[in-house]
Amino acid sequence: MEMIAPLLLRSLILVVPLAVATDFKYCDKQGEYDVNVQGVEISPNPIARGQPATFNIAATTGADIDGGKLVIEVSYFGWHIHSETHDLCDETSCPVSTGDFVVSHSQVLPGYTPPGPYSLKMKMFGANKRELTCIGFDFSIGFASSVADS
Repeated sequence: MEMIAPLLLRSLILVVPLAVATDFKYCDKQGEYDVNVQGVEISPNPIARGQPATFNIAATTGADIDGGKLVIEVSYFGWHIHSETHDLCDETSCPVSTGDFVVSHSQVLPGYTPPGPYSLKMKMFGANKRELTCIGFDFSIGFASSVADS
């Protein structure tokens, strides 16, 4: 029994995908944004092609946010390859009250998505079209094949 517990623990560590905190940078280092980002978590990391991936962005605001949009731009090896716009209220609960909140975006990347390093830029705009924040961070798509590849 004593040998089974450490083996089971090691197995769980290898099997359970963990959310990994990711370094981010503000687009304008001198800018003063209405929304301050506290952290970014990507799960799983690296992202698996053909499988769900979730980006959780923890943030705080000093003023209520009634709505707006989230603009996401993705680059691969420095080349812009994709843009998408989402209603902010689809990515978090609206209205956003003063204080802490989380923007959560989930997506399944197609099985044919090339593996490697990617960069993501996220801009958040309020209902009045004012930019509330802008951050960038890097992520990876793993080289392992997925069920969608077969």
